[in-house]
Amino acid sequence: MRSAWPLLPTTIAGSLPKPAWLAEPEKLWAPWKLEGRALEEGKNDAVRLALGMQEKAGIDISSDGEQTRRHFVNGYMEKLEGIDFKNLKTVRIRNRYDANVPRVVGPVSRPRSVHAQDAKFFRSLSDRPLKFTLPGPMTMVDTLYDEHYGSREKLAMAFAEILNQEALELCEAGIDVIQFDEPAFNVYFDEVRDWGIAALERARRGVRCRTAVHICYGYGIEANNAWKKTLGDSWRQYENTFPLLAKSSIDQISLECANSHVPIDLIGMLEGKDVLVGCIDVASNRVETPEEVAATIRQALKFVPKERLFPCTNCGMVPLHRDVAAGKLAALGAGAALVRKELV
Repeated sequence: MRSAWPLLPTTIAGSLPKPAWLAEPEKLWAPWKLEGRALEEGKNDAVRLALGMQEKAGIDISSDGEQTRRHFVNGYMEKLEGIDFKNLKTVRIRNRYDANVPRVVGPVSRPRSVHAQDAKFFRSLSDRPLKFTLPGPMTMVDTLYDEHYGSREKLAMAFAEILNQEALELCEAGIDVIQFDEPAFNVYFDEVRDWGIAALERARRGVRCRTAVHICYGYGIEANNAWKKTLGDSWRQYENTFPLLAKSSIDQISLECANSHVPIDLIGMLEGKDVLVGCIDVASNRVETPEEVAATIRQALKFVPKERLFPCTNCGMVPLHRDVAAGKLAALGAGAALVRKELV
């Protein structure tokens, strides 16, 4: 599908707000409001709406908005065996906040495909390039309590095997880009070096479509916003991971840039990779102007070849109001169009 992409192809990091009739708006992990067949039909309808919202905004590579799962990590893990979702344990996630998480009580396994049918339905809705997101192995490990493996690395590799099976099926279903979400890469730098990259490589082994990894500073929720305030005037976390990712087989790196303190020159460390530059701040309800988006893109073009630059959102937008998300998508599409005209 690469030849079908325009210059500066736009995309999003993953999630979009769910309709109020499907789940409580502006809330992470919101429970479903429907059950049974009505829930399945509602999820499909929400995917249609998410795709339409992106196409109207001029987004070139669309996501399903993660409309078929409650949460980007737990929505996948709840379909696996060996994980107890009933008797939760309180742990500190990403070294930022406490949460009640599921427990690993035995060998993790995938009794059946989690998202293959979702991907096939999504593919049936459009002939344009499509993206599907999966949680990354390290972030899965960091979102539960392990009582079986006794090693974050061993558990990550077990998850990587499972994710690889899923990714191969998604690719077979016609998905063009499979993105692994790894916000934990911005926290555990020694583990990223020691086994995180290896787990990511295992998860994408043999996948023929394009693969991406998303590394950000988290959803625009209070705990993440408070953590950002402790990072000072220069956020250089990417300096630890970008050189490692530049040597990896992952095709695309998705990162946070807009309204942050990430030095823009750090993206120059990703030579040879497609760079998904976050031009939309998901931690604010203020809708960017196309000119602001264009300004971020122009700055990024100083360090990334135009053929490698993909204007994107900083992170997912599920905690935002749908009207806000729609406005931000429109700004992303219009801002990229401005710079595209300049380059042509």
